[in-house]
Amino acid sequence: MRRLGRQDWKEAGGGADPLRWQSALMPTATLPVCAAALATYLDAAWRHRAMAAAEGGLAISLAFAAAVWLLRAATLPAACAGGLLAAVMALAPLAGPRSRAYSGLIPLFALLLLTFSATAFGKRRRLLLEDEDNRIVESHWEEDRRGRSAGQVTANLGMAGLASSALLLPRLSSARDRASLSTLAAAMFTAALAEAAADTVASELGEVLGGRPFLILTGERVQPGTDGAVSAAGTGAGLAAAWLVVAAAVLSLRLPGKAALACGCGALCGLFVDSLLGATAERGGWLNNDLVNFLSTCAAAAAAAALLLV
Repeated sequence: MRRLGRQDWKEAGGGADPLRWQSALMPTATLPVCAAALATYLDAAWRHRAMAAAEGGLAISLAFAAAVWLLRAATLPAACAGGLLAAVMALAPLAGPRSRAYSGLIPLFALLLLTFSATAFGKRRRLLLEDEDNRIVESHWEEDRRGRSAGQVTANLGMAGLASSALLLPRLSSARDRASLSTLAAAMFTAALAEAAADTVASELGEVLGGRPFLILTGERVQPGTDGAVSAAGTGAGLAAAWLVVAAAVLSLRLPGKAALACGCGALCGLFVDSLLGATAERGGWLNNDLVNFLSTCAAAAAAAALLLV
């Protein structure tokens, strides 16, 4: 018997997602690590009477979580997950031991601005499109009503949170080692965020601006929204979004030129991995979209780290 693929499940009308357990995997894998790193940092700050610097980052993160929930951009668990990840990114010294406060939030906010704008534009465009079976409009209806889930939030931001968490743990003894670790973590953080921005923007704009996309492996023309489908317009928009996030990181994290180039190339690698997994594992019914997104950000971070260390 042929295995029911993800695309078959979507075209059959959806229903209970048989791979929904994978969406719970990202919060389980990332949030406890980030929470433990944050608790370690706050404990050290309390003991050294340096809580004043941490309180601002925590307040911003709490405000961010509340705004996302009140705007119905995410469910309550997703907003809490986003607030935790934002706190880790705000407090981690991604620009070095003497970094400016909360510099990690600037690339994060650049990502959010790009993705929210692309999603809003795509939604308006989809409402104007006429599709006989309404697949384009209906595929986004549930998410528009409920907001993003905790699985979706951590799928896109979890890798960046893990990279930031490494800098909240007890510091290495050598100043040179601390500087090297900060640069490496900042590159992985930036590449993961850049890939997440590229994927969302490419998906949203590619569906409504790129015409009929094609499968990355076979070149077959398929319907917009098909797993693993790409278009020139969507890919171009995604790469532009990725470089805008990298530019924000260069300004706020003071990334050197080599690290910035590694981040951009890492995001491109992650975007390719996303399309490849979508066309194979996701389309075949082995992975769902959340796990594909998480693995793609991991691939982007790993590629950036490898290029930086070469």
